[in-house]
Amino acid sequence: MNGSHIAIPSLLKVGKGTLKEIGNSIRQGGMDRAVIYFGNGLIDMFGSQIMESLKEAGVSVLEYRELDSIRIEDIVELAFGIDNKAQIIAGIGGGKVIDAAKYAACLRRLPFLSVPTSASSDGFSSASASLTVNGRRNSVPARMAYGIIADTDVIKSAPEKFLYSGIGDMVCKITALYDWAYEAEKGCTAMNDFAAMIAKKAVNSFVRTPFGSIREDLFLRELLDSLTMSGIANEIAGSSAPTSGSEHLISHALDKILEQPQLHGIQVGIATYLMSRVQDHRYKRVNTILRDTGFWKYAASLHLSRDDYEAAIDMAPSIKPFRHTYLHEEKYRKLAKQILREDEVLGEVFR
Repeated sequence: MNGSHIAIPSLLKVGKGTLKEIGNSIRQGGMDRAVIYFGNGLIDMFGSQIMESLKEAGVSVLEYRELDSIRIEDIVELAFGIDNKAQIIAGIGGGKVIDAAKYAACLRRLPFLSVPTSASSDGFSSASASLTVNGRRNSVPARMAYGIIADTDVIKSAPEKFLYSGIGDMVCKITALYDWAYEAEKGCTAMNDFAAMIAKKAVNSFVRTPFGSIREDLFLRELLDSLTMSGIANEIAGSSAPTSGSEHLISHALDKILEQPQLHGIQVGIATYLMSRVQDHRYKRVNTILRDTGFWKYAASLHLSRDDYEAAIDMAPSIKPFRHTYLHEEKYRKLAKQILREDEVLGEVFR
């Protein structure tokens, strides 16, 4: 990918009450026939509000249902059962329905409207979907959202663990970018300077945002905006390298090791601090944001196992053997395991 042709959202509405604008947002794009997918239980919570918005804007709803499955076979069947008159697919909810809807939109070559109800990761703005393929979670190419509508009133009503997850998935750009630069230094890849700039601006803006509570509108807007910019950085780069490095390899390894993994961003946040220590890069800043937001306090309540994280460190290079992050070198894997055992901050998490 040479960066001369990229897809970015045409529509971005982040703020209080934006869920009510979904109908007008679809009509402004010249569309009036929609397929609407909800996450489990969300029709009862938001269905009437969204249907009223669509009705007032004159948008016909061709299909309206809740989705739970992320099996690729189920999504393929779903996609090719969509009415041929459909002009847009909207996914409303958390990661599962967003991933399913964006992949269905990709298969049918339809615009995708992303309406996240939590800020647990940057998945709502990325051009990939995490689906179950042959019984295992895999990232598959999907479709960059035509538009993103994020209602901060809705986001703040979600359980706090989803915000902690989003915080972890945002702060990880610090270590991911450092891994990407390391790969380039080793001659294993070429960095896209513009993508790196976008990702760096996103994370720096986020970690410097003043806040008293993580449920404040300013903090939530900054988190959502920064997660959106992360998805765009990946689109520019043509890969996830600007936003996913060694810390993500640890999380993906944990997904394979653990019977019940934690939320993606929780695992990533812990691994980000660990890898920032390994890289000797901005670990004080990472620790500050994780401490001040309450992330560490939440992580400490999960009774996590050091042994699991050590096993994940060893497995990490096999997750993406074509890359060359710090963890692809044995000396840094040994250092990571040493820090995991000896670091005082992590000592409060792994007791």
